[in-house]
Amino acid sequence: MAKEKKVESITSMDVDFAKWYTDVVKKAELVDYSSVKGCMVIRPYGYAIWENMQSDMDRRFKETGHENVYMPLLIPESLLNKEKDHVEGFAPEVAWVTIGGQEKLNERLAIRPTSEVLFCEHYAKVINSYRDLPKLYNQWCSVMRWEKTTRPFLRSSEFLWQEGHTMHETAEEAREETMKMLKVYEAFYKETLAIPAIIGKKTEKEKFAGAIETYTIEPMMHNGVALQGGTSHYFGNGFAKAFGIQFTGRDNTLQSPHQTSWGVSTRMLGALIMVHGDDNGLVLPPKVAPIQVVIVPIAAHKGGVIEKAEEIETSLKNAGIRVKTDKSDNSPGWKFAEYEMKGVPLRLEIGPKDIEKGQCVLVRRDSGEKVFTPLSELEEAVKENLQAVHDGLYQKALENLKEKTHTALTYDEFLETAKNKPGFIKAMWCGDEECENKIKDETGGVKSRCIPFEEEKLSDKCVCCGKRAKHMVYWGKQY
Repeated sequence: MAKEKKVESITSMDVDFAKWYTDVVKKAELVDYSSVKGCMVIRPYGYAIWENMQSDMDRRFKETGHENVYMPLLIPESLLNKEKDHVEGFAPEVAWVTIGGQEKLNERLAIRPTSEVLFCEHYAKVINSYRDLPKLYNQWCSVMRWEKTTRPFLRSSEFLWQEGHTMHETAEEAREETMKMLKVYEAFYKETLAIPAIIGKKTEKEKFAGAIETYTIEPMMHNGVALQGGTSHYFGNGFAKAFGIQFTGRDNTLQSPHQTSWGVSTRMLGALIMVHGDDNGLVLPPKVAPIQVVIVPIAAHKGGVIEKAEEIETSLKNAGIRVKTDKSDNSPGWKFAEYEMKGVPLRLEIGPKDIEKGQCVLVRRDSGEKVFTPLSELEEAVKENLQAVHDGLYQKALENLKEKTHTALTYDEFLETAKNKPGFIKAMWCGDEECENKIKDETGGVKSRCIPFEEEKLSDKCVCCGKRAKHMVYWGKQY
């Protein structure tokens, strides 16, 4: 008898969260390491999750009037230098091409860390009148930022993302776009990824290089560390003036358009893993799971079992469900563990006795709950259970967010909370960057995450210096 393949074990997240994360991304076959430091091979299963995310978001972008374009990979140094604040913000991470073929280039070419300047160069050519506005463009691509410390999905030198870049006739329209796209991200996280998050405005210290205002979506990971899940920026007309973008306005005068930029990346896969995963591996929200239902035949060698499994598979596929039947000779126990590791939302078990009774067993990945389901009602039951998995994941993540959100009224309380209670800390702030720096230095990395849109007045004083408070801020450590 052939020796059965074993499902590789995963380090417990409570023992070593970083090792647990690495085990999951490797053993669930999401990524592999490459020979280029900081660059990852996204394997088929990991890329399929990204494709499902991309498809969902792309639909949302197009529903809001955006069009996809593609810009060059390389940026001439002179072009990158046109916006001073922007280039200074990215300078430490830029990778340069200096040789083409065997000849030294006359001008260095940056491998895009982001594409604002490329869009601006193009917009200067195609925007002439207010009738040409708004320009609502989005790009799906990869970018490169030469990171010193890397981790798959969370921080890699090259990563996949989308970057929206839009131009508007007025500041009001551009600001409306900035907030609209932040809300699109918030809805995507909730409705598709089953992840709740805090949204709000970044402080001046933490805003994007070259932006007037930066807004962020901040989900909370299982271990109490935050993740910047996506950002939306209002640039004003600073880039437009630097690049000479002008249009003839409705009053027949030359004006500069107002610009926005917004983006999310494959970092969202890291969020999925760390928000929903457990000691058995991935737990995937149904809407992005490459396989929503795995069918495991029981006593597959007996007549009619495989045939019934295939019949069910065809029926579910026709209902628009992503389904796979595992007909390998591995044992049911191995298959259970393998698809748990891969985070498949529902497992469907079918054996001879089930066939006799006209039923099957549905098992939820998130809760382990088993339900005996009549085959005559299977399609509806599967859809209901997939929704239940989504709802269960969202509720569990919401409870984690609430449990890991703390309040500090004094600096001693803030330091004590930062030391002993991982998560967000709600505290008042005077608006002074010196206090931000002091908090970061004295807590080993706790930073302002955002100023929420709905601020609570916890006290009148800054938690750090005691001066009059201007804002309530969510603080926390981040990936």
